[in-house]
This record gives sequence, C-alpha cells and structure tokens, in this order.
Amino acid sequence: MLNYAKKAIAVVAAITFSMTMFAQKPGAATDYLHVPGPLKIGNNAYHLAWSSHPAANFYKQEYIAPGDKVERFKTLVSVDVLTGTATPRDLAAAKVEELKKLKASNPIVNYEIYENEGEILLDFLLSANTPDGKKVSIIERNVYRYTALKDNTGTTGVLLLSVAERAYDDNIEAFLKNLKGNRNTLLNAVGNYPVPAVSLTK
Repeated sequence: MLNYAKKAIAVVAAITFSMTMFAQKPGAATDYLHVPGPLKIGNNAYHLAWSSHPAANFYKQEYIAPGDKVERFKTLVSVDVLTGTATPRDLAAAKVEELKKLKASNPIVNYEIYENEGEILLDFLLSANTPDGKKVSIIERNVYRYTALKDNTGTTGVLLLSVAERAYDDNIEAFLKNLKGNRNTLLNAVGNYPVPAVSLTK
C-alpha cells in the first residue's frame, strides 16, 4: 500500500469549477494508450467510453461504469498522458495555480496535496451553479494521481490517473455528507491502483 505523506507546504481551501472534461460526444472511442479496460477501481469496473488526441504530446481516455453517461456521469475515470520533459510536480503545481485562480470567483473549493516517492496525489472539490447563479447544481470531487511515465518505446512524460465523482441538484447534500465520512476511500483506491502500462499510438 502506498503511504502518501501530506506535504509540509500549507494547502489552502478553495472551490471552483473547471470541469475537466472536453466536449464529449457519444460514439466509438479510440484506444490511443492501449489501455482498453475495464479499469477496476474500488468495487466497480469502468469501460472505455471516450478518447481524444488533440495534440502530438497529449492523450486523454475516459472510462465509465455500465449505465453511466459521459455527458452526465456519476463517476468518471480518466487516463491522461502528456509526453515531454514535464514532471508530476510540474503538472500538479500548475493545477494548484488553476484552483487558486478559481477560488477568486467560487467560494467552495477544497484541495489537498500528498506525495510519495515522486508521485503526487491532488484531492480537490469543484462546483457549478445554475445559470442564474443562485444555486449550486453540480458538485465534483476529483482525485488526481500524477506519475512519471516511460513507455515501452522510451517515451517519457507524465501519466495522470484520475477519478471524478459527481452529484447533481437534490443529491448534493447527501453526497457531501458521505464525503465527509468516507474521504479516504477514494484516495486509497486511486493511490494504490496499479499504474496502467501504456503504449502510445503515434
């Protein structure tokens, strides 16, 4: 079991909403990373549902449980790869800066950082309001795990394994109550999951 020790750096509470999805559309997904799934995290199995290769050095694949939808998911598992010289620490720091900026316009963000032998876990909460801004309509909890990558061709970069859990409208209160008592469950599931062995499609 990985033992993630909380970094000594103080972590500030912040809430924002930068939903990490692209504009997903239903349809066949290309397995760019040769990680077809299902990915078994916790008690559920997640199947490849959407993918994107929008830049030469960036790949993204998303997985959902049977019956779920990428457009309005309950749980979404993602495997992202960014090739190049960036490190897990670089990408985690960039995400934290994004969260800090979001905090300025959203009073609900909470994030914590953990580190273990070069890997970074970032646990954060986001929200989105109704169009009139009067009510929170979505809460999204994310756990990001940044790991250094070297595939079977020698390509280096960062692999990001992430799980996002969402609640909508009238289910938000119960979701937050459950999160308060079971926060470590998802952290442990993501932190201890075997890192997917990717092989990049050029």
